[in-house]
Formats: sequence, C-alpha cells, structure tokens
Amino acid sequence: MENIIKYLLYSDLGSDFNNWAVLTFRVLLMVELFRVHGMKKFRVQNGEKEHVPNPLGLPDKLNGLVATFSDTIVPFLVAIGVGTRLFLLPSIGVTAIGYFVVHRKDSVEVRDVPYMYTLAMLFLWVIGPGTISIDHYLFNTLFN
Repeated sequence: MENIIKYLLYSDLGSDFNNWAVLTFRVLLMVELFRVHGMKKFRVQNGEKEHVPNPLGLPDKLNGLVATFSDTIVPFLVAIGVGTRLFLLPSIGVTAIGYFVVHRKDSVEVRDVPYMYTLAMLFLWVIGPGTISIDHYLFNTLFN
C-alpha cells in the first residue's frame, strides 16, 4: 500500500527548472481544458445545454457526471497538484474515448483535439506533478 501511495504522490523531476516547467505545463493545460471544455458544461445555447456523447451506453446522468467532473473539477485539482495521477485518469478516459470512439471516423483535423489532450495528459500522468504541488507536500508529510 505504501508503494502505491508513493507512486501516486511522489514526483521529482530532478531540477528546479524541470519542476517549474511541469508546473507551468500542468497549469496551462488544465486552464485550457476548463476554459474550452469545462465552460461548455455551464453554457446554454438555443435553450439547451451541451450534448455529451455517450458511446459506452452508460446511464445518461452517470455519463454527464463523468464528463462534467473530467472537464470542470479535474482541471482545478490537477492545476494545484492534488491527487494528480489519480484524478487525471477520468480525463484521460474521456479524451481517449473521444478520440478512439466518438471521432474515429472524423477527419484528422477533428480527431486532433482529443488526441493531443490524451497525449498531454498521459505525459503528465507518467511524469507526475513535480515538486511544486500539493502531492509533493503530502508525500513529504506522510513519509518524512
């Protein structure tokens, strides 16, 4: 159990420059995710809220909840570095399903957006949030 917690929380990228760079990347990526996709969840156009595709056939409320959570709450948590690797998973899932299922027959230009989000979040999931994060503080509090 300790190893799992360590994997989820620990991430030191070797230098202050690298840790500041990943903080910048993390914040900019999550601000854009929220600004472009999260804000859609609150907008009403032509009297209707955004239609969220449901390619897996989940119950509509659950599907909407996962999409809303992934585009509104996750960006805030990841930007400040709380549970970064854990909370990235639903967003990676949503964007990967968008790429592989929802947009699989669309043009490359349309598929590009979920593809790039998926790659960027997978990269962040692999390297972790770095030392400038709440995860790093929690790790040091728990294990030092």
